[in-house]
Amino acid sequence: MTEHASDPHMLRALALAQRAVGLSEPNPRVGCVIVAPDGTVIGEGHTQVRGGPHAEVMALRHLAARGHGAAGATAYVTLEPCSHRGRTGPCCDALIAARIGRVVASLQDPNPLVAGQGFARLRAAGVVVEVGPGGAESEALNIGFFSRMQRGLPWVRLKVASSLDGRTALENGASQWITSPAAREDGHAWRARAGAILTGIGTVLDDNPRLDVRLPGVTRQPALVVVDSRLQLPLDAALIQPGREILVYCAEADPRREAALRERGAAVVVLPNPHGKVDLAAMLRDLAVREVNELHVEAGHKLNGSLLREGLVDELLLYLAPSLLGAGRPMAEFGPLTDLADRIQLDFGPVTPVGPDLRLLARLRRPSGQS
Repeated sequence: MTEHASDPHMLRALALAQRAVGLSEPNPRVGCVIVAPDGTVIGEGHTQVRGGPHAEVMALRHLAARGHGAAGATAYVTLEPCSHRGRTGPCCDALIAARIGRVVASLQDPNPLVAGQGFARLRAAGVVVEVGPGGAESEALNIGFFSRMQRGLPWVRLKVASSLDGRTALENGASQWITSPAAREDGHAWRARAGAILTGIGTVLDDNPRLDVRLPGVTRQPALVVVDSRLQLPLDAALIQPGREILVYCAEADPRREAALRERGAAVVVLPNPHGKVDLAAMLRDLAVREVNELHVEAGHKLNGSLLREGLVDELLLYLAPSLLGAGRPMAEFGPLTDLADRIQLDFGPVTPVGPDLRLLARLRRPSGQS
């Protein structure tokens, strides 16, 4: 059972970890606060871009730059200090070398390369280790990282903007705009935290969206994933942008089209299912191998329905406008069901007003014993 944070130093560390959203992917979002024996905060930091320093090293650099030493200090960190050498050195070794006296960590790292070894190394060096405070918040902040490490799958969040009666467009396809500018801006913040944004070829052909993050100060664009069974993606599609990573999943090889797309910077992956469509479950496993933590879905009712029908969605991000459209396109197309027991059941999360609209988070309810 994970604990909520109450200590102000851990709350500050969690606030620092939030700053790594949209920056540190695919590494977890981690914050660190170092407190001197007299209770003075002497160093702070959060995880930087991939290959850059982790939170603990940033905090140690911060205190050193201010002329402080870390001997006997307490490090509040929102995830177990790493113990392996990847693109950077082990953070537990850096803390030991700095003579930190105590580490308060929110959670054990789910990465099999760490998984308690960082704590063991610290304790073996005489560092007092406490685990638990802030665990609930840290896990929520790193839900995609935990999903990838524990399930071999990204956390799939399906975003829908609809009228109150669940329509995402009129029957003629008109959908701009059902929700408000405030809701659209909020949606960009959710795009920014994703490792990749997924859409279907139908949405590309109908709307020609950019599907990028258009917020001030954003320096990293999530990768783009297109489900395109027959490789119909136009070479001049708006979402094909210089320097942006694009993955196109198809069901049948077409060397000529593949070569043309690769010239435009897209990678093509052939993953058919027995019905001549893209194998969506295999696609998610492949995205996890490619280190996608959170997958943000903005697609049409057909692809939404396929993902839901196959049990591949973890969470719904719904923006509900105070309007009714009557006949029109639904959020997702699946069924028809013949028994209410077969319905997709959800657990409601927070409901938040965003401008005139409502933002609703809802988790898919899993069968007992299934994560």
